[in-house]
Amino acid sequence: MSQKIVPNLWFDRNAEEAGSFYASALPHTTTEVVARYPDEVPDWQAGFAGEPLVVDVVVDGMRISLINAGPEFRPNPSISFLLNFDPLAFGGEEGARTAIDAAWTALSDGGAALMPLDEYPFSPRYGWVQDRYGVSWQLMLTDPSGEPRPFVIPQIMFAGDVQDRAREAAEFYTSLFDDAALGTVVDYAQQTGTAAAGSVMFGEFRIGEQWFAMMDSNVAHDFGFSPGVSLEVRCRDQAEIDRLWDALSAVPEAEQCGWLADRFGVSWQIVPDDMAELMARPGAYERMLQMKKLVIADF
Repeated sequence: MSQKIVPNLWFDRNAEEAGSFYASALPHTTTEVVARYPDEVPDWQAGFAGEPLVVDVVVDGMRISLINAGPEFRPNPSISFLLNFDPLAFGGEEGARTAIDAAWTALSDGGAALMPLDEYPFSPRYGWVQDRYGVSWQLMLTDPSGEPRPFVIPQIMFAGDVQDRAREAAEFYTSLFDDAALGTVVDYAQQTGTAAAGSVMFGEFRIGEQWFAMMDSNVAHDFGFSPGVSLEVRCRDQAEIDRLWDALSAVPEAEQCGWLADRFGVSWQIVPDDMAELMARPGAYERMLQMKKLVIADF
C-alpha cells in the first residue's frame, strides 16, 4: 500500500518498549528503530542524546510511527485504530475470532476496555480497548461479503467543541488531496445523546489508497484532539509543504518543527518525503528546532 499519511503516537521515553509490545500483540506486525536523537542535543533534551527518536511499527503493511519524547502529551481515544478482522484473511470466521480474542487479551493487559468485547448490532464480535500506553484500538469481526477494507483504519471522533463536525472535517480533508473521496456515511436518524440528528454515526473517507473513519460521538468526553496522536503527511516538494501548511494550520501557537493544529484541533506534521536524508545532514537537527513550517532549503 502506498502510504501518504503516517499516524504518529507520542510516548514518554518508552517508544521502543511499546514497539516491541505491539509487534507481539498484533498479527502481521514488525517494529524497528528508524531514527535516533543526535549525540549532541540542547540542554533541555540532554537525557535523550543517542536514544531512539522514532520507532516504526508496521501492522499488516500500515506504518505507524512512535515518537520517543517526554510526558508532555499522551494518546487518547479521540483518534483510535480500527482493526478489521476479515475471515477471508484469517482462514475463516473461527480463525478471525481466535485472532481477535488473542489481540484483545494482549492489548487489554494493563489497559482498560472502553466497550467490552461482545456481540453488537453492527458486528458479531467487537470491542474497544485503550492499551497500557493510552492508545485506543477497535477490534471488529468484519463481514467478508462487504467491500474490502485495510486491516488498520484510523478513526477520528468529534466531540466537545467540535461535536457534529465529522462530515465537515472529512469534506475538508478530502479537498486537500488529488486522489481522495468520501466513502460510506451513515447518519444519526435522530438526536442520540450528544449527537444531533443528521450528524455522522459512522463514516469513512479515502486519501490515496488509505482509508480513514470518522464519527460524531454520542457521549460527552473529557478529552479532545492533541499532539498525542498526529497525522504526518509526506510531501514531494516544498510547494506541497507550503500548500498544505497554509490550508491546514489554524493555531499559530501550535506551529513548531513541522507540526500544526487544524481548525478542528487535529495535529498534523507536514514533512518532506526525504526527511530522513535531510536530517542526516550535519547540524540539521538544530536547524529544524528553529523552524515552524519546514523549509527544505534551510536544512
